[in-house]
Amino acid sequence: MEKEKKMKKNVELYGRYKAFSFDLLFYYAIIFLFFTQTKGINAADVLLAESLYPIFKIIFLIPATVLINSLGKRKSLIIGNSFNIFAIIVYIASTNFITIIIGELLAAIGFIIKGICESNILYDSLENNEKRGIRFAKIEGKSISIYYYIEAISAVISGLLFVVNGYIPMIMCLVITIFSTYLSTKFKNIDEKRKINFKEIKLECSELLSSFKLIRKSLRLKNLILFGAFISAIMLSITMLRSSIMQEVGIPAQYFGLIFAILGLISGITAKNASRFHKKFRNRTLAFLAIPLVISFIILGSVCTLNISYSINIITILIMFLVQYIVKGPFYPLIKQYLNNFTDTKLRTKISSLFNLLENLLRFLITFIASNLLRYTTTSNTFIFLGIILTIIVIIMLKNMKNKVGLKPEEYSQRDIRFLN
Repeated sequence: MEKEKKMKKNVELYGRYKAFSFDLLFYYAIIFLFFTQTKGINAADVLLAESLYPIFKIIFLIPATVLINSLGKRKSLIIGNSFNIFAIIVYIASTNFITIIIGELLAAIGFIIKGICESNILYDSLENNEKRGIRFAKIEGKSISIYYYIEAISAVISGLLFVVNGYIPMIMCLVITIFSTYLSTKFKNIDEKRKINFKEIKLECSELLSSFKLIRKSLRLKNLILFGAFISAIMLSITMLRSSIMQEVGIPAQYFGLIFAILGLISGITAKNASRFHKKFRNRTLAFLAIPLVISFIILGSVCTLNISYSINIITILIMFLVQYIVKGPFYPLIKQYLNNFTDTKLRTKISSLFNLLENLLRFLITFIASNLLRYTTTSNTFIFLGIILTIIVIIMLKNMKNKVGLKPEEYSQRDIRFLN
């Protein structure tokens, strides 16, 4: 009975927590401008520093997983949010490329812990029945949609405040992150924790690696994790490039926030309706989301390279960004729902860890390539090159996933859905 009360309280709290902590608020609309204009750091260096962020997440993946399994998800989540506080403080105080890297290191530790803990806290707090996955997707989707609405408001405000003083939006970001950390202390611990010692750490590492090997035996999970991580990496890699292309075509800084605000609202709407996307497209959902995403890169870069007129450039940028944000909204709750199907609590943590590992490795590769392209060519050409390569890869992956992902439960082999038994 006591555990049920804790589970209910966690579910009630999760929506409020996720709405403020899914990602950084007052941040993305202006961070590129903050580093390049306020701090005077080269754009290619900013992107290169960002490319190291996923590498740091890979390095700390196993230590983070050990920490979570040892301390429990609640305490680990508090620690993760605290690292984000320190990261933002470093960003505010940054003076060069090296200090940005230090900030990226702290943020990586924070978000790798959060990425493993957050959704698992919700899933562990839901009643274990046939509607668990559907309920999870609805709560997760609604929570993320509220975040996008808040992000939209914060983006408009941050763009306007940046024109007044570049530091104000970053201070607002710090305040919200502190508030998110406070909310994370309100969760109730319902998972078991174990005392940390060297023997336990070695055992956890061994179990994690063994789980990775077992996951490989499931064609469904293997393909789903790889494809989901790849699409997620693409969306995460282009955050700075969006700001760069807007700056390249001459969009005034004060409009950055407004543009991202409107796009954020669109993501909020589509995230809230994630389950409708699944019902409508079923086993074609991932293809429906992924193909328009990568093709939008080619169209965006091509039109801006032709530079027919300023107005056409702006319209193209806005339409292609719109496509990307429509995809972004439902993708995260849906991919988490698909990954959590046919799993138990212990396995979900391992799946999250592997997903984060691949996501960050792929994000590093994409961002590193983009940063080097940006040193020698325009942002428009960078979008074209990435778009062509990524479209080819997505098509190959979708073809390989056919008859392996998106089947009815009875159509999967026992190895796919119960391979740990």
